[in-house]
Amino acid sequence: MSGVSAGEVLLWVVLPYVTFAVLVVGSIWRYRYDKFGWTTRSSELYEKRLLRLGSPLFHFGLLFVVLGHLLGLVVPKAWTEAVGISEGFYHFIATSMGTVAAVVAVAGLLILIYRRRTTGPVFLATTRVDKGMYVFLGASILSGAWATVQTQILAGGHGYDYRETISPWYRSLWYLQPQPELMAGVPTAFQVHVVAAMLLFAVWPFTRLVHAFSAPVPYLFRPYVVYRSRDASTTSREPRPGWDPSSAPKRR
Repeated sequence: MSGVSAGEVLLWVVLPYVTFAVLVVGSIWRYRYDKFGWTTRSSELYEKRLLRLGSPLFHFGLLFVVLGHLLGLVVPKAWTEAVGISEGFYHFIATSMGTVAAVVAVAGLLILIYRRRTTGPVFLATTRVDKGMYVFLGASILSGAWATVQTQILAGGHGYDYRETISPWYRSLWYLQPQPELMAGVPTAFQVHVVAAMLLFAVWPFTRLVHAFSAPVPYLFRPYVVYRSRDASTTSREPRPGWDPSSAPKRR
C-alpha cells in the first residue's frame, strides 16, 4: 500500500472490516440475548394514516436503492459492456432510476419522521436509540442522494464513473486484497456517503433495523389457515359433501 496515507488505510481498510465484524457479531449477539427485542416495535396502533403512506414509500424506495447499489458495486463494468450495455446507457438508467428511488425513499423517510415527531403516543414510544438510528439512516440516504445530484446530474456528460474506483475497491475487500488507493481520487460527496453507510451498518444490530434480517419470506409459502364456525347459520355457502358443519357442544 505504498503511497497511501494512514488516514486512507483507516477509512478504506480498517473501518470496512470493523463495520462488517460489528454487523455480524452484533447481530448474532442481539438474536441470542434479545430475541424479544428483535422487532420493528410497530406503532401502527397509535396512528395509521401517515404510516400507510410513508412506510410503503420508504421501504419500496429503499429496496430499489439497495438493488441499484448491488448492481453497481458487485457487477463489474466489463460484464455490462460485454452484453452490449454502453457506459452512456448504463449511466442514464442508473441515474434516472436511482434518482426516482432516492426521492421516493427520502419522501417516505420524511413522512415517517414527521409522524413520529408530531404524533404524541408515537413520539413517547421513541427511544434514544430510535433517534440515533434516524440520524444515521438519514445521513446515509441524504448523502447518497446529494452525491448523485452533484456528481451525476449536475456534472454533465456521463458524470462520475464510480465503477472504476468505488466498485473495484468494494470488491477488493471481499477478496481480502484491499485497494485503498482507489478511493483517493473519489469525489468528497461519495466518500462521505460511503463512510455514512458504514457507520449505519455498524449501529444496525443495536437498533430496530435488525428486523430487515427477519423478512417474512416463509409467509408467502405458508399453507392456508382454515377457519370453521360453530354456528352453521353463519356460513356463507352450503357445506360441501364430506364436510359436516361444526356445532356447539351440548350442555348437560
